[in-house]
Amino acid sequence: MIDIYACAKKHYDWAVNLRRYFHVHPELSGQEYKTQEKICQELQLLGVPFYKAAKTGVIAEIKGGKPGKTIAIRTDIDALPLQDECGQIYQSQNQGACHACGHDGHMAVLFGTIRILNDLQADLSGTFRFLFQPSEEEFPSGAKELIAAGALDGIDAIIGAHIWQPVPLGTIGISYGNLMAAPDKFQIKITGKGGHGSMPEQTIDPILTAAQIILGLNTIVSRNIDPLDLGVVSVGSIHAGQAFNIIPETAVIEGTVRSFSKKIQKLIFNRIETITQGICAGNGATYTIDTVMERPAVINNPLYAKAIKAAVDLCESNIKAKEIPPVMSGEDFSYYLHKVPGAFFFIGTGSAKSTYPHHHPKFDIDEECILYGMEVMARTAIRLANT
Repeated sequence: MIDIYACAKKHYDWAVNLRRYFHVHPELSGQEYKTQEKICQELQLLGVPFYKAAKTGVIAEIKGGKPGKTIAIRTDIDALPLQDECGQIYQSQNQGACHACGHDGHMAVLFGTIRILNDLQADLSGTFRFLFQPSEEEFPSGAKELIAAGALDGIDAIIGAHIWQPVPLGTIGISYGNLMAAPDKFQIKITGKGGHGSMPEQTIDPILTAAQIILGLNTIVSRNIDPLDLGVVSVGSIHAGQAFNIIPETAVIEGTVRSFSKKIQKLIFNRIETITQGICAGNGATYTIDTVMERPAVINNPLYAKAIKAAVDLCESNIKAKEIPPVMSGEDFSYYLHKVPGAFFFIGTGSAKSTYPHHHPKFDIDEECILYGMEVMARTAIRLANT
């Protein structure tokens, strides 16, 4: 009889130590060379076949002893450009790099899953492919490069997970449809006419124009989108001028748009253009708008989300599944779901040990969530390979 929970407990401490290694040695998107080296070393020790892909990524595979479907499991491996302030013995030693999104925990969960499946290999049906993906945090997406390298060739389904602080420890967050939004980016450059701050009548003030545009953008969701639809427009930065008494020539606004449908995405960007055009025309300024609409939304296939729920119900550890509403954060796991069916889920880590939000310098996970993630991931993969 396959005892997945016993395997998970056996390898839990090893997975935690590996997570701490990755937390101490984070690397930014596209620079994960030492992370790749460590992944390869561990796979080699386990006797799991692998090859390097997408520059700093790795693809590995375990074949079960019986025929079945081929299931992919993906983790991201890059860190954020942030100074780590977690205050633990495993605090980052790489200045300006920090696993403040939980990717170190994701790698630990996948490695723990690999050890479980490796232990049970002779009794398993199907094939299990493991994707260690670089560059999730930055454009261009590492998922696209990994797919181009053949990561999904012959794959019947794919699963993945994100350790998620807003979800309580011991809870697996599941959505049967929309889960994570498309994280689009825009930049508006306003060109006016600079001059002395004491004589604004001689200028076309790009800062004043930018301020009016920002106020206008903040009406899009409240006045143009149906309250039952999901959309976000947020301005994250504005840059203009270098001196207190000089009205500059230009101002630059940068922000993000989040949506789940092409209809809402198009509506929002059309409104951004209309509002910017009208305000600039009224002030005598000109503008350019650059957009990055790279990643689609993460929308789960309901059948595979139900498979995750069924796997959680079989778990022997003290966890439960909970249906959660969509979140407006983005994830390039969406690229895989556009190619093969599958689902993405949240592993709750919220506890007294994990109180800071993702992307905060003091963010940390409650490492008990790794055990839960290992068991759920292994059970789901085995279940899908047998269906």
